[in-house]
Amino acid sequence: MTTWTPVRWARHGDIELAHDRLTERQDGAPLLLVTGLGVSRLWWPDGLAEALAAQGFAVARYDQRDGGESTHLPPTATGNPITALFRKRGESYTAEDMADDAIAVLDALGWDSAHLFGQSLGGAVAQRIALRHPGRVRTLTSVSAVPGDVAGLGALRYIRLGTLGKLARMRFPATPEGDVEAGLALVRLLHSPAHPLDEQATRDMITGLADAGSRDRHSQSRQIGAQWHGPAISRITVPTLVLHGADDPLVKPAAGRAVAARIPGAQFVSLPGVGHDLPEPVWKDVALRVRRLADRKDTGSIGRTGRGGDGPHPEGSD
Repeated sequence: MTTWTPVRWARHGDIELAHDRLTERQDGAPLLLVTGLGVSRLWWPDGLAEALAAQGFAVARYDQRDGGESTHLPPTATGNPITALFRKRGESYTAEDMADDAIAVLDALGWDSAHLFGQSLGGAVAQRIALRHPGRVRTLTSVSAVPGDVAGLGALRYIRLGTLGKLARMRFPATPEGDVEAGLALVRLLHSPAHPLDEQATRDMITGLADAGSRDRHSQSRQIGAQWHGPAISRITVPTLVLHGADDPLVKPAAGRAVAARIPGAQFVSLPGVGHDLPEPVWKDVALRVRRLADRKDTGSIGRTGRGGDGPHPEGSD
């Protein structure tokens, strides 16, 4: 059975950030999981964390601001994530603030530096952390994410509009039952087509989360609307691995290719049959790739395309 430490708290100004650590391999190489849009750290599959621990990593996870048990900001005028994406500035905080939150978590953990593993919005945030705090980042793994320096129309080219429209039309009551149905609808929409979804196991997992994040459009809007004012991702200097599901129904694989093409020496790996999630059959392979990245970080041997990677494609064409 997977066990995590009791929840602990990091502080960044007025923001409190909930985090915990896997009890396995606490003496391993530090690795921080950077969570995606709206959801809590509890959405990370325990099996993925265990696979990373088996590769020698000490794994920690945290709730972004406006997610999970971390501080939620007061309501703002924008409650539509699509509208927030196109605003010229965030209403509550910046993308730099979100990057600095992760550093506050590293400080609270007592980690001078860590490997970063971010998925979806968490992948974009992880890219920004590597830009803003390169000395605190050992390696970067960005999964199913758009380039961290794009916004508005620049980001839209990488998003599947049909899926975005379905997400925008979802409405669920503000009840525990509504939270479960919202989470289940999200998983159904984004899951990997080559890997059958276990509906009952998924429902049981979501019921145990007690998380409203998948239907909290105001919090999602503040997160996705946070604007980046820093340098381009081409300035990232840490060893980088870019993973992207070949059948991602939300973010086009062209986004992952663009990230890898623009970060010097980055490796792109396409995951066949994988959607906007990371299903159980790929956990061991993903963890092994992260281990290889960590092992090669000082050798300068990281290639542009790894096993399972594709050749060049026009950006936004998938």
